[in-house]
Amino acid sequence: MSSNRRDTIAGLWVAAATFAVWGLMPLYWHLLKSVPSLQIVLHRIAWSAVFVCGWLLWKHGRGWLRNALSQPRLAWMLACSGVLIAFNWGLYIWAVNAGHVVETSLGYFINPLLNVVIGVLFLRERLSTLQWLSVGIAAAGVLWLTFNYGSFPWIAMALALSFALYGLIRKLAAVDSVVGMGVESAYLFVPTLAWLLWNESHGMGGFGAGYGAWTSALLVFAGILTALPLVGFAFAVRRIPLSTVGLMQYIAPTLQFLIGVFVFHEPFDRDRAIGFAFIWLALAVFAGDGLLRSRRVALPAAA
Repeated sequence: MSSNRRDTIAGLWVAAATFAVWGLMPLYWHLLKSVPSLQIVLHRIAWSAVFVCGWLLWKHGRGWLRNALSQPRLAWMLACSGVLIAFNWGLYIWAVNAGHVVETSLGYFINPLLNVVIGVLFLRERLSTLQWLSVGIAAAGVLWLTFNYGSFPWIAMALALSFALYGLIRKLAAVDSVVGMGVESAYLFVPTLAWLLWNESHGMGGFGAGYGAWTSALLVFAGILTALPLVGFAFAVRRIPLSTVGLMQYIAPTLQFLIGVFVFHEPFDRDRAIGFAFIWLALAVFAGDGLLRSRRVALPAAA
């Protein structure tokens, strides 16, 4: 077996594992339901910073942060992306533990389509007819949920928008994905640690004896679960086509949706099913267009 084929197979397995971990995360956050959502987010940020920055220190030495920030505009861009991802994490964890897993899955189903719209608005990208059709169908689904389900799906839209804007900044920021996460973590670490210490000193925390050894260990391990999938994602995208990654990313929201309906027994009535059907149809059109484009590119190369 050639080295390229081995790399491709390894990339596929790592990508599948990465998206599966992201998809199963609601089960993990549910184990921490007794801990306030804000505390979970603060611990997630703090411990992921410890692991990511520790790994970068081991791999690149003490100068990794200085080298990254020496690039023009990168410092403020990663500060903004750090705030966006912290907001995304916070809303996601709160929504999961408040019984809105199905709506969080909707947000990550919508996210790829919103990425397309942002590409048009900010990067002057052009859409094909099928891509415009998929965006229109998705918009119809959101409108259906708003007017027939009874409320605007703000959790889904806020998750999709914050992650799409995060992706836009990270696309424009010329930095390795793991190093970028390390810089974001470094920005967030000091205020997060100060907030945690303040909470602990005022009886609003509980890390250690207050939460118990098991819960405290889960909070620490949340940092690893945050960092490892991002490292795996960076590994995979270098070894398999982005079109393949784009299709595999639906593993995560699909697992979240199944967990919400069949494990947590969240309501999924006819009106919500129709709204989701619009989104799934839009994704099918979007994915089909992507496959057609990739084949058109591959055929001349093979000739």
